[in-house]
This record gives sequence, structure tokens and C-alpha cells, in this order.
Amino acid sequence: MLDIQVSLQQGNFHLDTKLHSEVLVTGLFGPSGAGKSSLLQVIAGLVTPEQGRIVVDGELLYCSTRHINVPPHKRRIGLVFQDDQLFPHLSVRNNLLYGFRRLKVGQQKIHLDTVVDLLEIAHLLDKKPNLLSGGEKQRVGLGRALLSSPRLLLLDEPLASLDQRLKQQILPFLLRTRDELCLPMLYVSHSLEEIHYLTEHVVYIERGCVIGAECNQKS
Repeated sequence: MLDIQVSLQQGNFHLDTKLHSEVLVTGLFGPSGAGKSSLLQVIAGLVTPEQGRIVVDGELLYCSTRHINVPPHKRRIGLVFQDDQLFPHLSVRNNLLYGFRRLKVGQQKIHLDTVVDLLEIAHLLDKKPNLLSGGEKQRVGLGRALLSSPRLLLLDEPLASLDQRLKQQILPFLLRTRDELCLPMLYVSHSLEEIHYLTEHVVYIERGCVIGAECNQKS
């Protein structure tokens, strides 16, 4: 599902990463500054590497030798950050539908009712983000990403700003997303416990390089 080999120089930091995964959820683990977020930005097309190739779900999204660089809005990759980044002036319903409404009808693979039921947020639809708890905001942020009908979901430490109680609330929803939608994910976290809740496939990264991996096909 994922075949990535990229090289990127950002100031004094050098990202030189090879990552291959055919499991549904891949965990990416490493210390702060290891290059985890940079790698996600490269995959999403927000940052262009100097060289390499990116293949997602069999489609070549970037190749330096063939001069291919699919723009971010055409990569069909969903992003979920630790900061929910909801639009404060929009209701939960309109936040959820923001990306969905920009898809062509044939691209709308995941629909509002599915996401609302999956994440149990029907009672939040008419509220504004300022009235939501931290855990509710993260569920809405996840829902908005899902409604963009992505081929891959990138989660960049989505629970880092939440306390332990809220983390335990959100993790089951991520597990349901994995199991019910069968949506490939790349999950970045400082917590191996979080990663192992979702997958046994963990890639370890330090100083911009993959230094090892463990894989058990259970998930």
C-alpha cells in the first residue's frame, strides 16, 4: 500500500527515508525532531523532496526521475493533526462537509451518515467548535478527514494534546475506523502503547532515517 523513498534537506536537517508497508495501519515512532512530521508532509505533497518516489495504493504520486509530482488536492490523502484545526465560524456539520462538498459525486466514497454513526457525533452537528470538548474536536477533525474520501489517512500525533481520559475515548474510534472502513493509515505517535493499540507494524525513525521495523500481520 505504501512504497516511499525520499530525500529532503531542510536547513541542517536531512530526511533520507525508505518505508514500505502492505498492512492496513503502519505506526511511525521516534523522538521529537526525528522527521516524522516532515515525512507526512512529503507524502501529502505539502513539501517537495529533492529526490525519490512515493507510491500510495499503487499510484505514483511523486517521482523525481520521471518529473511526476501530483498536487496535494489530487492525492486523496487525509490529514489529522494534534491541533484539530476546525473552522471556528462553521458548525460541526459544515466543518465535516467542507472537503466532501468539493469532491465530484463519483469521488464521494464515504458519506456523512456513515461518519456520524461511526464517531457518535450526531448530537454535535449543530454546535460550533468552541462548544466542544477536546475529545469531541478530535472526533470531528477525524470525521472531516474521512469525508474527504481519502485513499490514505495520515495521523500526526492526533492524541498528543489530550489527557489520558480523552485518549482512551478516542482510540476506540480510530480502531473502528480501521476495522469498519478498512482505510489505510500512517499513525505517528510518541507512544508505543497508542501505536500497538492499532497495529503491530511499527517503523522506527531517528534523525531522518528509518532505523528498524517490527511487523506482525495480526492487524
